[in-house]
Amino acid sequence: MKFPRRRFLGMAAAAAALPATSRVAKAQTYPVRPVQLTVYFAAGGGNDIIARLIGQWLSERLGQQFVILNRPGAGGNIGTEAVVRAAPDGYSLLFVSTPNATNATLYDKPGFNFIRDIAPVACISREPNVMVINPSVPVKSVPEFIAYAKADPGKINYASAGIGTSQHMAGELFKMMAGINMVHIPHRGSAPALTSVLGGQVQLMFVSMPSVLEYIRSGQLRTLAVTSAKRSELLPDVPAVAEAIPGFEAGPFYGIGAPKNTPPEIVEKLNTEINAGLTDPKLGARLTDLGCTPLPGSPSEFGKLIADETEKWAKVIKFANIKPE
Repeated sequence: MKFPRRRFLGMAAAAAALPATSRVAKAQTYPVRPVQLTVYFAAGGGNDIIARLIGQWLSERLGQQFVILNRPGAGGNIGTEAVVRAAPDGYSLLFVSTPNATNATLYDKPGFNFIRDIAPVACISREPNVMVINPSVPVKSVPEFIAYAKADPGKINYASAGIGTSQHMAGELFKMMAGINMVHIPHRGSAPALTSVLGGQVQLMFVSMPSVLEYIRSGQLRTLAVTSAKRSELLPDVPAVAEAIPGFEAGPFYGIGAPKNTPPEIVEKLNTEINAGLTDPKLGARLTDLGCTPLPGSPSEFGKLIADETEKWAKVIKFANIKPE
């Protein structure tokens, strides 16, 4: 049986359009079952809290449960690789944060290339750390601290939640840009690190704002600066480190990623809903209370942030010769 040429061409065009039509239809109905959002830290921490806030928002907006799965280990690489290997159908997502940028340099063979293998979906927020010291340290400003550290090289210790964490990276960036020598004391988590600073065993820590506000107000810790590019609304009288060291900015970023080749229509749908949450007064206020600055934007803008952070921390890691635990 022979088809007229015009009819044949029409059938071919219709067949070629089917995949695109199918993708759009799937995006319109997505999700039709629960979505798994992997967090590569244990439950209860900052990443987990923010992931659950966003997951609850998406559950309410899209009518399916966004289930948080905590998969800690290997500095975040175990959870990340699980999502990299998952089907690119929108039902396996990753809670992205600073370790994804630092691990690209810290680990020689993590089993994946984050920028290549994870598609950026949406940025959620950035969170400044606070530079706090034990009150026994006789300084009250960043310039005084730098002068004190230069007068006694190696005398200052600073705490972190572990090698490669945002606290560690902030400390090494500060050392590099201020031209001082400090000794890094890694701990197994933020809580024990903060305890060491409170007890005076360690003098300094770059730590998340909500976890230290009560200690600052009670005088148990002295705050010198915030690590955001500008002052924080939560601590408007506290200067930014950048006021003493121009260009300094450190602190974790948060967002959502998906396996590469996830349909762009699904990525766009998730991006739209997440951005709606970030501009919602109630959810936005909750993030601000946690010390975060909401950052709505496009997937490509989030991809640029990841690339910029990866490049930035690669320089710091190489400068300080940091090796994973």
